[in-house]
Amino acid sequence: MKVLISVDMEGISGIVHSTETNPGRHDYERGRALMTAEANAVIAGVLDAEPTAVVWVADAHGPFRNILPEELDRRAHLVRGKPRPLGMLGGLDEHTDAVLFVGYHARAGGGPAVLAHTMSDDILDVRVAGRSLGEIGLNAAMAGHLGVPVVLLSGDDTACAELHDLVPSAFTVAVKQALGQTGAITLHPEEARERLRQAAADAITRRALVSPLTIAGPVEVEVDLHSPVTVDLATLVPGVSRAEGGRTITFTAADFNDAYRLVMLFVQLATIRPS
Repeated sequence: MKVLISVDMEGISGIVHSTETNPGRHDYERGRALMTAEANAVIAGVLDAEPTAVVWVADAHGPFRNILPEELDRRAHLVRGKPRPLGMLGGLDEHTDAVLFVGYHARAGGGPAVLAHTMSDDILDVRVAGRSLGEIGLNAAMAGHLGVPVVLLSGDDTACAELHDLVPSAFTVAVKQALGQTGAITLHPEEARERLRQAAADAITRRALVSPLTIAGPVEVEVDLHSPVTVDLATLVPGVSRAEGGRTITFTAADFNDAYRLVMLFVQLATIRPS
């Protein structure tokens, strides 16, 4: 079997502030080490359950160059760097049997939650058929489009509840209880890793009980953007319109794959600043 582990950073045990998640900040190197260790715990759990599984690990935070390659379990394949197809789900394909989300965080506006956002601070909200989806929902639905279930998520309690709302049968591990955007009651990292290893093994063993999250096309999408300049750029894309109010763009995609790729494009457009 093939398993993809998508690893973000904000939902890692012990992490509560952007100084721990952004390259160049004073606690970033410690954050990278914590992230790598939690990825290793989940790899171990997957292989406890299925010793012959092929395990892919997608570095899914920021520049996608955070996990320490030399410290990662050598039994896994690491997908790192950008741009790449499917972004946070790099390595996903129709041959994947299960996806596990590690270190994930809640959507923008979904607090109290640690470091909550949706893809970037420039994206205020993404609504699919009127329902707000953050990185958890968008990535779960993209995996579901290929028939792949998300069987496990770790992060704070708000992130765990967000996945349960979408995929009630998925396994979750709350490694911290959110107090706000930059505060939490957190498990000791070693305790978190022990729970993650066991939960990953359980999730893989019982993966048949978890159904993929599927959103049938056509897909109606609204995206609220922070910058009016990003709205201007987005409306250059055929089929994308500016909604009343000035900060919202809308489009209809044939299926969720097309919707996901357009949202990823808007995330990149949001990094462009007028000269």
